[in-house]
Amino acid sequence: MTVRVGVVGLSASGSWASYGHLPALRAAEGFEITAVATSSAETAQAAAEAYGVPRAFASIEELARCDDVDLVVVAVKVPEHRDLVLKALGSGKPVLCEWPLANGVAEAEELVRAAEGADVFVGFQGTAAPAVRYLRDLIADGFVGDVVSTSLLATSGPWGGPVGNRTAYLLDKSHGATLLSIVFGHLVDSFSFVLDDFVEVSATTAVRHPEVLNTDTGESVTATAADEIAVSGTLADGAVASIHLRGANSHSTKLLWEIVGTDGFLRIEGNGGTLSNPLTITGAQGDEELHELPLPEGYDHHPDLAGSPAHAVAHEYDRIRVQLEGGADQAPDFVHALRRHELLDAIERAAQSGSRQGVGAPSAVR
Repeated sequence: MTVRVGVVGLSASGSWASYGHLPALRAAEGFEITAVATSSAETAQAAAEAYGVPRAFASIEELARCDDVDLVVVAVKVPEHRDLVLKALGSGKPVLCEWPLANGVAEAEELVRAAEGADVFVGFQGTAAPAVRYLRDLIADGFVGDVVSTSLLATSGPWGGPVGNRTAYLLDKSHGATLLSIVFGHLVDSFSFVLDDFVEVSATTAVRHPEVLNTDTGESVTATAADEIAVSGTLADGAVASIHLRGANSHSTKLLWEIVGTDGFLRIEGNGGTLSNPLTITGAQGDEELHELPLPEGYDHHPDLAGSPAHAVAHEYDRIRVQLEGGADQAPDFVHALRRHELLDAIERAAQSGSRQGVGAPSAVR
């Protein structure tokens, strides 16, 4: 079976779709990019010519109606997700939308209702990353015993640092594309996939850099999206957990995650703000010396992409193909995305109120 894919947001001038989805789709077995849509006929044609895609459209409706498209991929800015996903769902075809699914809980709930009965997926590729799947198996197989506590520290820009014209919109909280929604959302989804879901949270968020430089214009940009996020709480299994995500800083630790258990210990170090990036895993049981735990064979199906943004995305497409071919549900869907939006909402309420907040029912996708 070949899944013919139409991508919305594949730009000839560069975009997440071009360096994340395009190489992933070319590497994953059983996929073919047959169409692209952008905001105009001219830019769509430019993208089609740049990447060798046979069909170009100026609207998602045209792309979704195309007989040569089996899966619609929405990979554009967050403020556009709701309208584009609703239009794509009107075709009755499967839809993959990048995370965040929507700008807040209300939009996510609307999309869940609209997608009822449809094959839909959300771009939480971190849980498909080989090292993350290995970590999940280590925990499930009892490497650390019962998880007692866990702490994760990570750093990610551009929040807290300079921006350009293309990234300035990320600093405006109202757009829904923030350090909390994008990076923390990806981070906590992989974190919960390995361990468990938060059931209650306390949080502190802050805008510590309210004015940042736009390097393209030389002017100052006002930031309303938090560049510091500190969350602590309890996981469903009772473990005590904390995640501190910091804005851009060239000297900060990129990612350090420690998991303490009754029988063992794991330390995970990475070179980026999410668990989709390359990881080094070390661990010890009992009185052992801490030692590296290399990734076993069988986890990485796309080693040629290792270290690139497309690596985890290609593994995500592997899961989607299995599901579209009638296999077991493996890829996160819109209901799963709604649960993550609800967690982010609880974190914001905790930060605003200064009091601990409960989190909704755990995600159905584990």
